[in-house]
Amino acid sequence: MSPAARLRALKPDWLSDPQVWRTEVLAGLVVGLALIPEAISFSVIAGVEPAVGLFSAFTMAVVISVVGGRRAMISAATGAVALVVAPLNREHGLGYLVAAVVLAGVFQVVLGALGVARLMRFVPRSVMVGFVNALAVLVFMAQIPEMTDVPWAVYPLIAGGLAMTVLFPRITKAVPAPLVSIAVLTVITVAAGIAVPTVGDKGALPSALPVPGLPDVPFTLGTLTTVAPYALAMALVGLMESLMTAKLVDDLTDTHSDKTRESIGQGIANIVTGLFGGMGGCAMIGQTMINVKVSGARTRLSTFLAGAFLMVLCIVFGPVVSDIPMAALVAVMVMVSFATFDWHSVAPKTLRRMPGGEILVMLVTVVCVVATHNLAIGVVVGSVTAMVIFAKRVARLADVTSVTDPDHATVVYRVTGELFFASSNDLVGRFDYAGDPRHVVIDLSAAHIWDASSVAALDAVETKYAQRGKTVEITGLNTPSADLHDRLSGEFANGH
Repeated sequence: MSPAARLRALKPDWLSDPQVWRTEVLAGLVVGLALIPEAISFSVIAGVEPAVGLFSAFTMAVVISVVGGRRAMISAATGAVALVVAPLNREHGLGYLVAAVVLAGVFQVVLGALGVARLMRFVPRSVMVGFVNALAVLVFMAQIPEMTDVPWAVYPLIAGGLAMTVLFPRITKAVPAPLVSIAVLTVITVAAGIAVPTVGDKGALPSALPVPGLPDVPFTLGTLTTVAPYALAMALVGLMESLMTAKLVDDLTDTHSDKTRESIGQGIANIVTGLFGGMGGCAMIGQTMINVKVSGARTRLSTFLAGAFLMVLCIVFGPVVSDIPMAALVAVMVMVSFATFDWHSVAPKTLRRMPGGEILVMLVTVVCVVATHNLAIGVVVGSVTAMVIFAKRVARLADVTSVTDPDHATVVYRVTGELFFASSNDLVGRFDYAGDPRHVVIDLSAAHIWDASSVAALDAVETKYAQRGKTVEITGLNTPSADLHDRLSGEFANGH
């Protein structure tokens, strides 16, 4: 490949295609607008000034657009991270919170380098579906406070915003419908003097860029032991949400992303955010859905511009942004929740065909997430539930059949299936120790030994026969099973 061709291959799409450039810029603007009330709300949860959440959204989005592994994904201050660090801020102050954010970023870099992203292969599809559906429910629930105890004019504004978001794409897709909806509703409320809650009611917008600096804490072992538990929890929650979001975007766009780079990138973004005095964050699925699914963005430019526009809107156009009615943003987020929910997964036709265990795992994931407002907890509980159901299902596949030769001198037991802790527990009781002849053959050619529990069970069978003066011959072991059996057999005295 010539240098010119190599340069063209490395050139971003948005530099060569005006349509892609326009899509990315407008998508970044829409997301930047949507980030403002969200960041302010999460600041309230964490117990910090609104500017802290807004700075976090700015630095997270800008940094991750460069170092992240998933293009077009949005990272900013999030509710899950805010919930983790809120007790630390309440008990020790902002300086300790910022120190925890920096340390969490270091943890994420280390975990990413160690390959934590590979653990995503153990998340079943049913958990992923439950995760997405729970997210949609949480996004909708987050809008309910904006629709209760408000002036009556809020409701027609929301209805109008929903109508424009649905109908405007039928006219043209050159401009994102959410942006049109936000602009039109803002003009209407300002021109008509309609008194409804606005973005400005959420808190004061910053008037200058953040300044970097070290956390205002004593650099002692005591400080480290105080912030480390919170930092580790934040690192794990942030990575889980980010990797799940990256996988979701992969599926939506039919593209692959570098999960290890994303894990390390999240850490770098949090380190930078902490050094700028931010509250940290991770991937935001709601804003990512606005960017990818609603606005059609596909490149890093939209992520970068979402953060850049956020600061420009706050600092340069603060008075204008403050006049945006919350009803306009509520309408956008309601449409996001509707579009995010996997309606096919709850269709009667799907539920009739889906195995009961898969449905249970999806429901457990949704219920846990909605009950705790923590996506990470739901994913862990859902994955554990799926593993338990899988173990019980596989355990039932193990079977034992016996054949006695005509002269009654030998009995052959044929064991089929997967032998592991769940299936091997019943293995010991499947033999007739008193009634069998003196020579017993256990044929494992149709079985596989997976763990020490299975070896211990076979040892227990041999011991019970030996106590009656009978010999046991184990045959048919495949190479991995034979290696495990030879290595562990006899190590479990008295069956322990």
